[in-house]
Amino acid sequence: MIQKIKILKAIIIIFSFSLTFSANAETVEEIIKGRKALFSKNYSTAKRVQALASKGEFDKAKSLMIKMSENYKTLLEYFPENSKEGFKTEALPLIWENKKEFNDLMKKSSDDMIKLTSLIEDSEDIRATLTQMMWSNCKACHSKFRAPH
Repeated sequence: MIQKIKILKAIIIIFSFSLTFSANAETVEEIIKGRKALFSKNYSTAKRVQALASKGEFDKAKSLMIKMSENYKTLLEYFPENSKEGFKTEALPLIWENKKEFNDLMKKSSDDMIKLTSLIEDSEDIRATLTQMMWSNCKACHSKFRAPH
């Protein structure tokens, strides 16, 4: 009877470890898919911002810029150490090697989106302003921290 209890405990422990491993793998997958989704959302939102601003629909564009700013802040949490590989991530190891630089770029992107909300309406050249304050941040990050397609 004692032997059966020991075997049952061993089976429970092994099963618990396998569940933990499986849960961690799913968590990493969710993290990677989540960050990819946020970057993709910001890209499509940026295109909408550009279209709206070009049409003079600044209030709608500003609302989207604020959402993008929040997304950049959220992205800071989407690069834990255990999410460097797998699940078709395009994130380069440089993100974790230069974590402060990457985080600073995400914060700058967030801050620039807020600054842009106050500048966009008064800009004489909307396209140049968007390129300087929105698209240049995307390019800076992609050129250093994202694998080429």
